[in-house]
Amino acid sequence: MKKLGIIIRREYLTRVTRRSFIIATFLTPLGFALLFVVVGVIFSYQSDDERKVAIIDYDNILRGSIKDENNLYFKFVQDDLDEMKTRIDDTDFDGILVLPALKDLYVGRYTAFYYSEKQPTPDIELAIKARLSTAMRDYKIDSLQLDRKLLEALDTRIELDPEPLRETGQDASVLTSAIASGIGFIMGIIMYMAVFIYGMMIMRSVMEEKTTRIVEVMISSVRPFELMLGKIIGVGAVGLTQFAIWAILIPLISMGASFVFGIDSNRFDASTMSAAEIDPDDMQAMIGLAMHELGNQNWWFLIPAFIFYFLGGYFLYASLFAAVGSAMGDDLGEGQALTIPITIPVLLAFYIMMAAVQAPNSSLAVWSSIFPLFSPIVMPARLAFSPPLWEVALSMVVLAASSVFFVWLSGRIYRVGILMYGKKVTLKELGKWMFYKD
Repeated sequence: MKKLGIIIRREYLTRVTRRSFIIATFLTPLGFALLFVVVGVIFSYQSDDERKVAIIDYDNILRGSIKDENNLYFKFVQDDLDEMKTRIDDTDFDGILVLPALKDLYVGRYTAFYYSEKQPTPDIELAIKARLSTAMRDYKIDSLQLDRKLLEALDTRIELDPEPLRETGQDASVLTSAIASGIGFIMGIIMYMAVFIYGMMIMRSVMEEKTTRIVEVMISSVRPFELMLGKIIGVGAVGLTQFAIWAILIPLISMGASFVFGIDSNRFDASTMSAAEIDPDDMQAMIGLAMHELGNQNWWFLIPAFIFYFLGGYFLYASLFAAVGSAMGDDLGEGQALTIPITIPVLLAFYIMMAAVQAPNSSLAVWSSIFPLFSPIVMPARLAFSPPLWEVALSMVVLAASSVFFVWLSGRIYRVGILMYGKKVTLKELGKWMFYKD
């Protein structure tokens, strides 16, 4: 145990004292916050591609009026289409929009024609279709002599306000499900990244020690299994250190953002506000409600459960990556085939996780959250939806047992592969190493 402790300390301290680790640990939360801001700015960005469009409206559907917006400008012309085509180069128009006569007011599909040297970009096409759709609706209402107020009364925006079945149940808001989905998705993404990042870190460390022959010196004083286990525990402790720092920094950043933007989440309480009282267009109100919902989550259950699944998934996959690293030589290309059986379950679990966020109680989500190769990524995505305790307990027992088994199995491979040189290793060869006698 003393030797194992030395290995763990070495693996841990050599990583947490690196400048790259310190920078990444403290800047990652700020980086994610900046990423969300940048993504929001990008999606709200309006194109500066200016287009001027001439409109030929044979049936006067638009009544000579259409709104200019988002660098898209319209002008009605009375010229013939063929004449416009011949002299468009002498004008400042980029295209010609032709609206044929509407022969049947009850038609459900209408085709307008856009003539231009360049194909309309998706944003231009959507903008034109949106304006024509609104204009066509108004044209039909007037042509059919319908009461506009009665028709507008048919348009109703529906909000769903979840309510508890019993008085003792916990009330929810219109954002409860969305917040749970967001938490589940983020936890699943973190688990997915952790498995790959720390697993690959273990594999590269094993490969470097093997190719530089340092491991031969270390094996003379410590058993191969202790060396592998020490590496796994040391790097796992590095991961837990990062998560602990993030768990402190992220709430502090959220509180700072609330203070800067003047958002008081305590004003938005699902137990005192109904869906009708919350305006979805009020961004500050929606952010405040979202932060209130985040505060109402059962973090005393979510965080310990997340740590358990991180450790279980990490030990399971890190041991497999360590075993593969011990089998690799100088040629990294030859060893890539050995990582495929490890990579495929992780990728499948990632895609199942995305489906589980949408349908957390589906059969696919339930059984995948119990299967040990998928559960470290899928079950964290379901935790915010409060799955039945028996499913969580069964998943944890299966994952814990599987992690112990795979660590033992990988140790059998590691003890042989770490001292094997000059031989191309296949999956069949790895299978034989499991049964070699000590």
